[in-house]
Amino acid sequence: MAATPALEPAGAKVWADSQLGRLVVPPRYDGCVALDFTAIDFETANGFRGSACSVGLTRVRGGRIVEETQWLMRPPAGFDHFDPRNVRIHGITAEMVATAPRFGELFASLGAFIGGDTLVAHNAAFDLGVIRSALEVSELAGPAYDFACTVKLARKTYSLESYSLPFVAEAAGAPMTHHHDALADARACASIMIDVGRRHAADSVLAAAAALRVAMGRAEAYAPGGTVSKATATAQAQLAAGQLVPEQPAWAGGWPTEGENPVPNPDADPSHPLCGETVVFSGNLGISRPEAKRRAADVGACCASRVTRATTVLVVGDGFVPGDLHSTRHTTKVRHALRLRGKGQEVSLLSEGEFLQLVGGLWPAGA
Repeated sequence: MAATPALEPAGAKVWADSQLGRLVVPPRYDGCVALDFTAIDFETANGFRGSACSVGLTRVRGGRIVEETQWLMRPPAGFDHFDPRNVRIHGITAEMVATAPRFGELFASLGAFIGGDTLVAHNAAFDLGVIRSALEVSELAGPAYDFACTVKLARKTYSLESYSLPFVAEAAGAPMTHHHDALADARACASIMIDVGRRHAADSVLAAAAALRVAMGRAEAYAPGGTVSKATATAQAQLAAGQLVPEQPAWAGGWPTEGENPVPNPDADPSHPLCGETVVFSGNLGISRPEAKRRAADVGACCASRVTRATTVLVVGDGFVPGDLHSTRHTTKVRHALRLRGKGQEVSLLSEGEFLQLVGGLWPAGA
C-alpha cells in the first residue's frame, strides 16, 4: 500500500519553493526548552543505504519547530533501482521520482537547510550513513556533522516494549499516523528530542545527551578520492558484478543456527544505538544468525543465544513488526522477553528491518 502524504499541523503555513521543495512553518508550541537542532529522516530505494529517494528535514529553534522541508529524489546513478520490499515500506516508486533531481543535485540545498546545526535522527547511524554513502557514489564532498540518536536517548527516558519511532513518538506526546513518510518521521523525531530536552531540563542536544550519559556521534567530512565506507564498497562490488542484490543464501528457509557469540568491537562508535546493548535473535532474518551476530558485534553489541535478565534488545525475524506486539502470536523468546518486561526488566524488541537498517548491508534476495 502506498504511503499517505504527511498531514500538516493545524495552523501551519505551506508553500512551494523551487530550491527547497515543500516548506512548512508549523504553529508555535508553548512550554519548550531552548533547543536548536535539525531532525532528519531518509527513505531509500533499495538495501544500499546510499540509495536515497526521499528526505525530510525539521528545523527546531528555541525548542519549537519553526520550519520544514521535504524532497523526493532520484537515487545516485547505478544505485537507483527500487526494491519491492522498500516500496512496500514507504510507497515511493521509480515512476514517482523519474523527473526528480538526483541526490547530488539536491545536496547543496539540503546542506544549506542544515547549516551548522547538530543533526538528530531516529537510528541516526542509518541516516548519517545515507549521507556518507550517497556522497561517495555521487563523488561529492560533504562536511562533518555532529549528531544525536533519539533511539539512544529514548531508551534512557521512556520504558517501552519497542523503541520503533511510532512507539517513542506516542510516548513523547506526538503520536504519528504516517510512518515512513520522511517529513512525518523527521517531525516525530524532532518532537521526541524536544520532549527529552523538556524532561531533563536540557537547553541543548549536547546537554540532554550528557544528562543521560549518551554519547554524541560525529560523521566526519568526506572528500572524493578518500576511503569509502564498507557499505559503499560492498554495493560498488555488487554493481560491478552485475548484481542488484546478493545471491539467495543456501541457509534461507531453514531453522537458524546460533553459531558463536563474537566479542564486541572495542572500537565501535559509542553513539550507535546497539553499542553496549545485549542482543538476542529470534526467528529467520534476511541474513544468517552468525552473520547477524557478527554485524551486531561490529557495532559494539554483546550477543547472546537466549533471553536472560541480561538481555536488553531482542531482534525478531520472520516478518515481525512492532505492531505485532498487540497480537498473541509470539515466539518463545518474545514471550519470555515480554514476561521479563512485566517484571520490570528494560528489554526492547526490534524488527528485522530495523536491525538490518542499523547494521548496514543489502538484503539478500528472498529475505
